[in-house]
Amino acid sequence: MLEKIEKFQILLLGLLLALGAIISTAIFANTMSKDVITVTGSYSQEVTSDKGKFDFYINSREATRAKSYAVLNKQIPEIEKYLISKGFKKENIDINPINGYEVYDVAPNGSSTNKIVAYNASQMISVKSNDVKKVKKVSTEIYDLAQRGIEVSSSNAEYYYSKLSDLKVEMLEKASKDAKHRASAMLKATRNKVGKIQSLQMGVFQITPVESTNVSDYGLNDTSSIQKKITAVANVTFRVK
Repeated sequence: MLEKIEKFQILLLGLLLALGAIISTAIFANTMSKDVITVTGSYSQEVTSDKGKFDFYINSREATRAKSYAVLNKQIPEIEKYLISKGFKKENIDINPINGYEVYDVAPNGSSTNKIVAYNASQMISVKSNDVKKVKKVSTEIYDLAQRGIEVSSSNAEYYYSKLSDLKVEMLEKASKDAKHRASAMLKATRNKVGKIQSLQMGVFQITPVESTNVSDYGLNDTSSIQKKITAVANVTFRVK
């Protein structure tokens, strides 16, 4: 009887030791898997746009399609002359096709009839230049054409930075260095140090006006301002040593 009890105790002890070894291994492995720190680094830089684009429309409303088109066609040479006088080259002036639609008479009850009373036509004209100040100036003065009997409507001028692709590489490097600096500061109190990079994930770029604080999960790409602020984000996981 005693012999059976001793064998049972030995077996139980063996099971406990084996279970302890398994638990210790799991705890050790779990600790090692968490022996990292993930930090978000960022870097911002201001740039000046080096390309500009401005779109505007000339419009006409006449009794027929032919007359409406004729008005716009007659105005094109004068508009080209105006833009050249503002410093634009003719090859940088883009004249787009005319678009138009019929205007129908309205019955006394407010419903539209099948009677055509006029034809509206519009034509988009685009100008481009590496001189962004020139683009901005013409965008604010384009309504001077109204004094010449030309009906004009416009959208905002757009400004771009052409060296953005090269700049992104440099900025991501600096954002990663910022992440390492932040990780070092966080680990300083625990007397640990930053080890090798375990993973690196590029975040979205935020391109905004200089004074803007707007951000988006999908990134922003401002085209309304000449002076822009570009912010790069890098999510970096480091080993802790």
